[in-house]
Amino acid sequence: MDEDGVPLLRIHNDTSEFLLSEFSKIWELQVMHIALLLILCLMTVTGNLLIITAVVCNHHLHTPMYFFLINLAMQDTGSVSIIIPKAVFNTLMKIRSISHSGCVAQVLLFVFFLSCHVSYLTVMAYDRYVAICNPLRYEMIMNRKACTKMIGSVWIASLLNASLHTTVTFITPFCSNIINQFFCEIPYLLKIACSGLYGTEIGVLVFSAILGFGCFAFVIVTYVHVFFAVLRIPSVQGRKKAFSTCLPHLIVTSLFVFTGAFAYLRNISDSPSHLDFIITITYSIIPSMLNPLIYSMRNKDIKVAVSRIFGHGLFHFKEV
Repeated sequence: MDEDGVPLLRIHNDTSEFLLSEFSKIWELQVMHIALLLILCLMTVTGNLLIITAVVCNHHLHTPMYFFLINLAMQDTGSVSIIIPKAVFNTLMKIRSISHSGCVAQVLLFVFFLSCHVSYLTVMAYDRYVAICNPLRYEMIMNRKACTKMIGSVWIASLLNASLHTTVTFITPFCSNIINQFFCEIPYLLKIACSGLYGTEIGVLVFSAILGFGCFAFVIVTYVHVFFAVLRIPSVQGRKKAFSTCLPHLIVTSLFVFTGAFAYLRNISDSPSHLDFIITITYSIIPSMLNPLIYSMRNKDIKVAVSRIFGHGLFHFKEV
């Protein structure tokens, strides 16, 4: 029995349900956590849906850069939509349970979106590299067929990666059904796993981390070339605009990769803590919330397109 008198499960492969962690025993703190999650979710979904609508409705934005941006926006919307609504619903209804199938679906989709996120950031870095370092051949290299193949490859590779993690995680016997997190996150599932295939999933996680850092290294090398190319731009305004586009991209990529790697590779504590909550929020929600601001609201074309949606100039911000 746990501290609330709920019976725990012992070594079951066919666990019927899992019990997620509560934010707090104090209702006021639970309300604060709910409010924070809802604000982050609303900002993320609203910003990304605005980007999707603006690009789809404006034919002038049907270019490779905005094509990748739409896919990133869809990924960002999906990643927060599969974890926050369930957490908020559980808290409001004063329940903790999630079904086994629901937990499997949450892991599969969350890892899929995480994999897509890393891949999209890598592809977008390559797109900026070609646009700045090889502008005369940009349209030939980043043609419609090439962009479609890139996105298709991202989706297929991410789905295979997510399926591998999900399969290895859930064929592992569980010694408990208590997950010390507000959603089904792989490190916390491994924490309650018994011996056996536990080591296999650890190996898969390490392999994925290596791939993630490989993508990050590619982004770094790409932007080193971009920065050297930018320094050769004679116009000060041109250099400023190029740097303002690339530096935020590099910052949000670094935030996502390092916090995500730390969350998945660190030693998980036996009891939930506010630090665990902050780390999870930092890599799973914050980058998705920042992407619309970093990649779009600082972009004149996107601001004009969004303004047209509302019929007036809501976004007359100073272009950087």
